[in-house]
Amino acid sequence: MAVLIDSEKCTGCGLCRKNCPYGAIEITDKKAVVGPRCTSCGACLEPCPVAAIVTDLPPRALADPQAHQGVWVWAEQHGGQVSGTTFELLGRGRRLAERLGQEVTAVLLGRGVENAAGELIAHGADRVFLAEDDRLARYQTLPYARVVADLVKAHGPNIFLLGATPAGRDLAPRVARRLNVGLTADCTSLEIGPDGGLLQTRPAFGGNVMATIVSPYARPQMATVRPGIMEPLAADPGRKGEVTKVTPALTEADFLVRIKEVVQRERAKVDFRRAKIIVAGGRGAGGARGFELLQELAEALGAELGGTRAAVEEGWIPYDRQIGQTGQTVRPELYLACGLSGAIQHRAGMMESRYIAAINRDQDAPIFEIADFRLIGDLFKIVPALTRAARAAR
Repeated sequence: MAVLIDSEKCTGCGLCRKNCPYGAIEITDKKAVVGPRCTSCGACLEPCPVAAIVTDLPPRALADPQAHQGVWVWAEQHGGQVSGTTFELLGRGRRLAERLGQEVTAVLLGRGVENAAGELIAHGADRVFLAEDDRLARYQTLPYARVVADLVKAHGPNIFLLGATPAGRDLAPRVARRLNVGLTADCTSLEIGPDGGLLQTRPAFGGNVMATIVSPYARPQMATVRPGIMEPLAADPGRKGEVTKVTPALTEADFLVRIKEVVQRERAKVDFRRAKIIVAGGRGAGGARGFELLQELAEALGAELGGTRAAVEEGWIPYDRQIGQTGQTVRPELYLACGLSGAIQHRAGMMESRYIAAINRDQDAPIFEIADFRLIGDLFKIVPALTRAARAAR
């Protein structure tokens, strides 16, 4: 199967070359020529104004929406404790399911985790598939991928969401490959489109644009979601749901890799999810002294201190306090941005804050485009004044 050029029709206009995402088409002697980089994706077919490009590939059929029902969430747990990201996904999954008139299902694997099923139902799940096995006590790629993929094949959900955590980023592509479906990674927004499809939005091209991706041809529509992006529902202990126990069909081939020993290292990690106020600094803070002033303001406000990637790379703040596309995602009541320009990579990690206040000398700084409150001036004068006012108020 291949993409072919009808040289008699081809006018050498070059539209096919412009639309080829792989650079596989060249114009030679005023005729288009398909090179070895072609993946037969078909992106060049429609743009051709003279129908000179043909293919023997069978047409792709749209997925039947009636054949796939339900929004699924992988319930990540460690030691029987469900991750906060799972509750966030259940909250979003609940809203998506209500738009579609479908149910929310959580997929829970582990050992001795039956009590966690009740938590999942309380946070929005209508049903929980519970797969308990001693061999699933700790997360392992191959057995987890086998059990999850088998469940999806058997029940055919419409949407399947996983957290973009280390384990989720490991599991999701394995499952997607077994199901032969696409996967949108590190989503920051999920909505239902006019046709009922899942609109999956994520940063693209190094975070310079936000791309919305749809998956019309295959089900389930799979996505991983950045932690801290979605809002979990308040737990309702009175919610009723169904727990379906599943017997995993595991073989020795699923345990080519075995965990021999686990060495745990204590590591302090800032939990920005509990912070009502965050004071964040960027390159405009000027150095360690600038961050000392921001720390004083954070203490006066009872806030957490964060920073941009530039501040981390300069050594002014540790990595565990980095906020943005390559750091943590936050959504406090108040985000106070001090001396940071507001690059889209940083904005991707804090745009969901309820209120954003920004301090910057540059009145055209991009951060002001999303700020609710703008303070144009020198942070070395403004921040100490805010600190004094906060201390007086307290």
